[in-house]
Parts: sequence; structure tokens; C-alpha cells
Amino acid sequence: MSVIEEVRAHVADRLDQLDGVVGLRRTAEGVAPHLFKAGDDLSQMVLDPRYPLAAIVSLLQKRNPQARLGVVARGCDVRALVEMAKRAQIDPDRLTILGVTCTAAEAEACYCGEPAPDVAGWPDAEVVGEPTPGALPNPIVAEYEGMSLEERRAFWQGQFLKCIKCYGCRNICPECFCESCALEDPLWVERGVLAPPFPMFHLIRAMHMASRCVGCRQCELACPSHIPLTVLYDLIRRDLADLVGYVPGADLEAEPPLSLTLADAPLQKELE
Repeated sequence: MSVIEEVRAHVADRLDQLDGVVGLRRTAEGVAPHLFKAGDDLSQMVLDPRYPLAAIVSLLQKRNPQARLGVVARGCDVRALVEMAKRAQIDPDRLTILGVTCTAAEAEACYCGEPAPDVAGWPDAEVVGEPTPGALPNPIVAEYEGMSLEERRAFWQGQFLKCIKCYGCRNICPECFCESCALEDPLWVERGVLAPPFPMFHLIRAMHMASRCVGCRQCELACPSHIPLTVLYDLIRRDLADLVGYVPGADLEAEPPLSLTLADAPLQKELE
């Protein structure tokens, strides 16, 4: 039995107890997120192309506060749901995870070190797919670490000059859910100017993503200018782990660092 056939079988078993399962459906018009319900044609369920389904779960739960839903989730989807749960964007008690382990090729394409969903703490969760090793880090990160300070500045200046402010990175990100976005405030991001004279757009977003980015790579895939955004966020996540011992998406119970004082951070306690 293939992975998708196994996923469809698990979804069919779950639909008797759930109000629906969020997944991807292929029709003649293409592939799009879909809420599968009992009686639906599950042969239309697919796993590719990847799409951040965590945002769809959040939308459905907010509009249907009593519904019990399931979601077909890759490792990065589960990590995104973890961070969303901590910020009251989803209710984990009303969500069943049907995890799918990415293949080695899929992990390599995303430089993902954790291709298997970590479902610890999620009620009634299941994981489909054979365990695969994590991929090596993005080689651009290693190149960047070998650069001088001036070379690093020149690297990012060259990358950010390509930005056309399409907002694709923000719009696709499952962790961008603020009702009022600072990136649309002309006080911070000047309108009608390309390329931005100062990379405030990317600096603000990087700050907001510091304890949220789960390495799904959707921002980079959506970028029409091919800016290596995941390099920036990989570096930020590493610094966050070194400074305060926090890894976004790793632990459903761990408090986000922006809700803690430095003295309360796990790493600081270890040092003491």
C-alpha cells in the first residue's frame, strides 16, 4: 500500500468520529485545500504540492468553534500548529493529527532536519510513512558563516534589493496571523518605493518570526524574486536556540520566549 493509500484509509476510519479532515484535493481545476467529510470521494485526496494547511485549520476552527477536525499534516505543518496553539490560533483539543513523514528527497528539497511529524502531546494522533533521515543544512548557511561582516552586509543588501514587496512571503506563512500588520503601516514600510531604500520590511518580519518560524520554506518558495529567506530564518532560529534554548514548534508545552523574562528562559536557568 502506498503512502497516499494508507493516508486515505486512515482518513476514512476517522471521518466517522470527526466533522471533517483538512487535506489536499485534486480535481480537474487543480489541487487545493479541502475539508473532506463522510461520503466524500477520497480518491481525490493527494499529498502534493505542499501547502500550509495549518492556516486553513485555524480559519475553520474560528468559524466553527464546536467542530472536531482532523488534518493531514507533514512535520512542518505540525510544528506550525504547535506555535499557533500557543497563540490561541487553534484549539489542539479539537484537532486530530494524521501525520505524514516526508521522503528523503522531500526533506532534502527543504533542507529539513526533521521530516517526521512529532505528535507528542496531540490527542489520538497517528503518523504514516517510513522514518527517513533528516537532510543536511542549507549550504548557503555554511557559505554565509565563512563571510566577513562586510561580505554578509553586501549579501543581504543584494538579496533585499530584489524584493518587489508582493507580500507573498507574509501571505503564505502559517505563522503570520496578526489582524493588523505592521508591514502595511506606511510609517514602517514606505509605499510605492521599489526596491525599499532600507530593508525594514524584512527586518520587521524577521523579528516577528524569531520565535515562530518552523522552517516550512513556504515563504521562499512563494518569493518571485528567489530571495533565500529560509537562510535568514535558519540563522535566527539557531540564535534563538543558543540564546534562550527555544526551538519553534518542538514542544506544545514550552512557553514562547517573548512571553518570558530572560531570567525565566530554560537556558538561563541551566547556566545558573
